[in-house]
Amino acid sequence: MTEAVLRTERLCKHFGGLAAVNEVSLEFFSDQVHAVIGPNGAGKTTLTSLLSGDLRCSSGCIYLDGKDIAGLSADRISQRGVGRSYQKTNIFLPFTVFENCRIAAQSRLPSSMRFIRPALAYREVMREAERALEQVGLAGRGQEPAATLSHGEQRQLEIAMTLATRPRVLLLDEPLAGMGSEDSARMVELLQQLKPSHAMLLVEHDMDAVFALADRLTVMVDGRVLESGTPEAIRASAAVQEAYLGVEEPQ
Repeated sequence: MTEAVLRTERLCKHFGGLAAVNEVSLEFFSDQVHAVIGPNGAGKTTLTSLLSGDLRCSSGCIYLDGKDIAGLSADRISQRGVGRSYQKTNIFLPFTVFENCRIAAQSRLPSSMRFIRPALAYREVMREAERALEQVGLAGRGQEPAATLSHGEQRQLEIAMTLATRPRVLLLDEPLAGMGSEDSARMVELLQQLKPSHAMLLVEHDMDAVFALADRLTVMVDGRVLESGTPEAIRASAAVQEAYLGVEEPQ
């Protein structure tokens, strides 16, 4: 079997006496969507923040291409090829759609302390921004202010900004949050298109989207992994039914 691009080993995060993530060991493979589901407070977003470097782990290891990155800052982890989207849309609303993507792509320059050359002089940055917008279906909207986009389009733009950093791992925290059915279907289609070239962690409450996208499912409860397996195995699990997916009452 192909080696995992990203994996955790007995990962823990404590906030005082609360174990938000407790002894979590998971693997994420290229060309796969690994969805993590669970009730509110299960530790899903905390896990995502540990993987992205937004939070420091209390103990355990995070391996990217076999090298332990636990303890590295978020920008250093991003530079190594891990991109993240957030629960709340995280874009620069007064800037144009293209400017948002260009700023993200510009973060990959060897040094951001170059004040003499204007940003538009970096052709590779411009190409990366254009490529990312085309990937998410916003190629014709580049000169519009980001604030004029619909909620679903702003979520697409955030994905484009992540793609502009050329990640190999995508950490997606509720990318369908607040979307209607049409926007949700568009996002699911986009993530399916991105899957062949990325390893993906998907945290999402929309179960239809989860089962449409996931190659592997992990259920977390109270900071721990309750069960991990194929979508079919998780759907059939009595423990998961009781803890999260719900059990139908007999008629």
